[in-house]
Amino acid sequence: MGNKKYKLLLINPLNRRKTTVQREVISIYPPISLGIIAALTPSHWEVEILDEIFEEFEVRDADLVGITSLTPTVNRAYEIAANFREKNIPVVLGGIHASMMPEEAMQFVDTVVKGEAENIWQQLINDFENNKLKNIYEAQRADIHKIPLPRYDLYNKAYEIGSIQTTRGCPMNCDFCSVHVFNGRKYRTRPVDEVVKEFINMPQERIAFVDDNLCGYSKRTEDRLAEICKKIIDSGVRKKWFCSASMNIGENPELLQIMAKAGCQMIFLGIESEVVDSLMAMNKSVNYKIGVDNFSRIYENIHQAGIAVLGAFILGLESDTATSIRKRVDYILNSAVDAMQVTILTPLPGTVLYERLEKSGKLLYTNYPADWERYNVTELVYQPDHIGIEEFQHVTSEGWNTLYNSKALSKRIIKTAKATRNPDAAKWAYSANVQYHNVFLEESHVRQDVKDLFIT
Repeated sequence: MGNKKYKLLLINPLNRRKTTVQREVISIYPPISLGIIAALTPSHWEVEILDEIFEEFEVRDADLVGITSLTPTVNRAYEIAANFREKNIPVVLGGIHASMMPEEAMQFVDTVVKGEAENIWQQLINDFENNKLKNIYEAQRADIHKIPLPRYDLYNKAYEIGSIQTTRGCPMNCDFCSVHVFNGRKYRTRPVDEVVKEFINMPQERIAFVDDNLCGYSKRTEDRLAEICKKIIDSGVRKKWFCSASMNIGENPELLQIMAKAGCQMIFLGIESEVVDSLMAMNKSVNYKIGVDNFSRIYENIHQAGIAVLGAFILGLESDTATSIRKRVDYILNSAVDAMQVTILTPLPGTVLYERLEKSGKLLYTNYPADWERYNVTELVYQPDHIGIEEFQHVTSEGWNTLYNSKALSKRIIKTAKATRNPDAAKWAYSANVQYHNVFLEESHVRQDVKDLFIT
């Protein structure tokens, strides 16, 4: 369209039920999807990111607005969209919730992007410039070899942890997870040299690998991770980082040693439950094949490399009773896990779990979109079979207080330091525990001086 200039405003919305927690900058990192969209936008467009984690929302001048959203933030996304549509500024909504619920999203925005946006963004921009913007764009899964580096210059400078993604897709089929629906079951990898270059050039000294599973599920993908780490080591860059991986990473001590040498401080493991039947019921195949009796060996192998374990567990599984929840809390308390993410089973749109609970009429909150704010993994949103709602809330609160009280967290950081022989790994684990403390207990007295840990 000639030399005409345009303005694109990209927005990262905030769940209004959890504003304080979401603004604790020690544990958050930039919205990588918005950075990629910005990089894909033609040069005759000015691009700005409005990030509600750091900025109060205001309507700004723009020709086009793009919003990304997860389920618990989508209601806020709709509210924001209404402000711009009142001024006849078209709004595009993407992200996993809009992809799972496009018909709902189309009621609140002008355009919905369903799926990974990289393949259709240029078409969408061209259509906008020619006044042919469609209501919905259904994207094919991206060739991640061709995805540009995010526009780091547009992120808020307060982010203290950088984010990098090296893979997409998951071949597993856990029934509470929508990753394999959104990103597909094929495990796609970016070129090693490109990943290393991005890692080296990121402005932050602490990095989050935001892959759902950095190590993958085969020797080939584990060898790829080892190659990335070796090239980071050879570069001489000394940044510290954490990642997510499946439990099988703990069966490769050699890889763990290389990761530690490259700067890995903590690994997020989706443990979920210590009961085999529960793992089988949710189709958590990697874990039940390893066997719960071998979990302690996995933790020990990770510790031997000087890396902390961030273990994710779920309360409120469909088979749970008050007794089984208390047993899970006891298991976590007495395990060698260093940091603990202990959430409530949440049926997110697009998952097998959601479809099953919706069909059975067990969902407690269905006043959508307002009730999506409750689907934030800290609130019970369905009726369990074997425990009443009031008793569940009591037992869960009891469990969180047992795990996240300040005395327990202080003991755990000492335990981590001894197990890993790495004070930095202990600091990372403690920081994560404080973040989860603030999510689940919403108290303030433990929030002090966490930032100072990373200065000393």
